[in-house]
Amino acid sequence: MLVRLLYASRAAGAVGAEVIEAILEESRRRNPALGITGVLCQSGDIFLQVLEGGRDAVNQLYNRIVRDPRHRDVVLLDYEEITERRFAAWTMGQVNAARINPSLLLRYSEKAALDPYAMSGKSALALLEELIATAQVIGRTV
Repeated sequence: MLVRLLYASRAAGAVGAEVIEAILEESRRRNPALGITGVLCQSGDIFLQVLEGGRDAVNQLYNRIVRDPRHRDVVLLDYEEITERRFAAWTMGQVNAARINPSLLLRYSEKAALDPYAMSGKSALALLEELIATAQVIGRTV
């Protein structure tokens, strides 16, 4: 059974390019064997990530993230059983946050800044889908 999980978190420490690259590299190395696909969006210390795959694998990964001391304020925004993946093209894609048009953010949230804590889960998911549709996701495909 496939599920989609969307969560937000804040980094517990400084987030530089090397930290993001390490997260992506680990995800891209581990996720294929787990059957997990998804997309990571990061801006400042805020992370928005969608994970898709088998229920057990996704739940176990999310529980690991919740316990990870590098994350704080982890909030589950959306969780649903799905019949097909929306983010199947990426072992872990990355949104290039520097290229996000502020008007796009205003379409889904109160302010022109990435703040998934102020968005509904459905709005955050719609934002990620639009970012994919407008080619704002980078990274290796599956």
